[in-house]
Amino acid sequence: MSRLITRGSASKDRILLEKGIVLAIRELANQSGLDATTKDLLAYIALSLKAIGETIDASVTAWEKRGYWVKADRYRMEWIWASNFGAEMKQAILNEDWGSVVKITALVTQKMSKVKISQRMRLSLPWTGSLKKLISPNQSH
Repeated sequence: MSRLITRGSASKDRILLEKGIVLAIRELANQSGLDATTKDLLAYIALSLKAIGETIDASVTAWEKRGYWVKADRYRMEWIWASNFGAEMKQAILNEDWGSVVKITALVTQKMSKVKISQRMRLSLPWTGSLKKLISPNQSH
């Protein structure tokens, strides 16, 4: 199983995670049914949203050190949806509540509508094995 993307800075990680989510959503559109690949794609989106949420505090730390509390709080409020949708999607996947998964995926698609991906960008298949990681997060791979 491939790991979720981590390249260094929180903002670079977040950008790559966003692009991975958009690619996963595009791949979901090509799926014809609910098979193992579809579940991996959905799990990857949930895990990536959680990872995006975890990058926010790292991003605002420098602002808080300089006393830019309002800027830091605005940024947190701007991105709070990522953690919330990630947690909701994880729970919906675990409960096999596919109606909620579709609804959350549509909301994530709206939030990610401005993410641009070049034609040359290829992430291979980072979602492979994501369902297993979602189900048993303490297991290392």
